[in-house]
Amino acid sequence: MIMFVTEALFLVFIAIGLIFNALGVIGILRFPDVYTRLHAETKMTTFGTIFIGLAAIIYCTTAFISTKDGQYMDLGVNVIVIIIALAFTNATGSHAIARAAYKSGQMPEKAVVDKLSEVSE
Repeated sequence: MIMFVTEALFLVFIAIGLIFNALGVIGILRFPDVYTRLHAETKMTTFGTIFIGLAAIIYCTTAFISTKDGQYMDLGVNVIVIIIALAFTNATGSHAIARAAYKSGQMPEKAVVDKLSEVSE
């Protein structure tokens, strides 16, 4: 019974991750400017990769419990570190890319409010 639940949870997390990644790719292809594309890419990598990472953690945990092989637990810990690093670096990197695009003169196409133009640097 526990194996059925973990396999179902594994498949659900993989499906959620793949759906987020597919929607992010569609967003990158369809959105009009760099800022909305960056938003789609950030959501894609954050949620898609986190859910796929959670699926990998579930797989490693169940494999460790069934085989008692420490290699699976090492892999699970590595995935946890990757998810934590992704959570911090993804937001910082997307902010830096958006700021560089704005400073290089790439203006949003359909922006209603532009607060950065009010800030003197």
